[in-house]
Amino acid sequence: MMQTFDNYDYFDGREIKHNQSITIGSNKIESITNAGKIETRNGLIVPGFIDLQIYGAAGKLFSADPTIENIRIIEDQLLKEGTTSFLICLATNTPEVFNQCISVIKEYRKEARNCMGLHLEGPFINPEKRGAHVREYIRKASLDEIKSLLDFGDGTIKMMTLAPELQDEEVIQYLLDNDVVVSLGHSSATFEQATKAYNQGIQTTTHLFNAMSALQHRTPGIPTAVFNHPTAMSSIIVDGLHVDFEVVNVAAKVMKERLFIITDAVTKCNSGPYQHVAIDGKFVMPDGTLSGSAMTMLQSIKNCVAHCDISLVNAINMATYYPAKLIKKENEIGKISVNAEANFVVLNEQLNIEQVFYKGEEIKRN
Repeated sequence: MMQTFDNYDYFDGREIKHNQSITIGSNKIESITNAGKIETRNGLIVPGFIDLQIYGAAGKLFSADPTIENIRIIEDQLLKEGTTSFLICLATNTPEVFNQCISVIKEYRKEARNCMGLHLEGPFINPEKRGAHVREYIRKASLDEIKSLLDFGDGTIKMMTLAPELQDEEVIQYLLDNDVVVSLGHSSATFEQATKAYNQGIQTTTHLFNAMSALQHRTPGIPTAVFNHPTAMSSIIVDGLHVDFEVVNVAAKVMKERLFIITDAVTKCNSGPYQHVAIDGKFVMPDGTLSGSAMTMLQSIKNCVAHCDISLVNAINMATYYPAKLIKKENEIGKISVNAEANFVVLNEQLNIEQVFYKGEEIKRN
């Protein structure tokens, strides 16, 4: 069934175009035409948001209770918030918990909507930069373990964060050869080690500045390595708590289209190894260690514009097109164009959500 949105502004990836008519059908955008000069417009249409690192929503931390019902609840909540594509993230944990979570995602994928698969943040990280991760579960990977993990995952493992300075090159190469996006993170890598990892093929970096070797004038660290690299990307958390807004501003100016937004969002949880406590707009572990954020993708975009001197155009790209490019889906999602999936968000003048559409179907938000 065809549906037309007459007289809207829309974001085409480069600029906001005014007075357009967008027709959708068969889950895709069929046409975009100029509606002519009309004074009153109906809203701004932007691509559905893409979050490549989120742990839970709607009071459900997936790893604490990995069930089909809970991933369905998480999907529903994120769709209402405009996140039409996401990777559910697992922090460093036991093999048993990983296998439980993987089993659920494998079973659920036949009905999955916006959940694209799994991001494993650990356990193959550096204990020196573990942050809120549980030390006793951190270990070095073996090639056999990685092979078994990917075999069991059966295509559901889309992304993995690891510390390359502690892993064998053959492990990293095997992940890359099997189409897993590898992200450098929770790492003490030197500038030289990080640069070597990016040159080997590691595509991106997990939550820039957090849980990594620092940028210092005599020890440039991971941030300088990713700043200087021509292709390596990075995610960043834009809540003003994980990274100061002025630092986000600097990173965006340096990295441009290589920097993208994640929420790294968790939710309240009082069971299992990751017990998140909400305090002053953030989540901490019981010992006070900063853990995940309390952000949505839309609030992250607003923060970029309001506090980081980032244009609305670039902020939208950071939440849509740039992460789509990283996962090689930029022709399907992350943009408003003919033949792209009809995943989009209608915003009002205050940049608040009016409507969300997933594959052409409006999501009920109440």
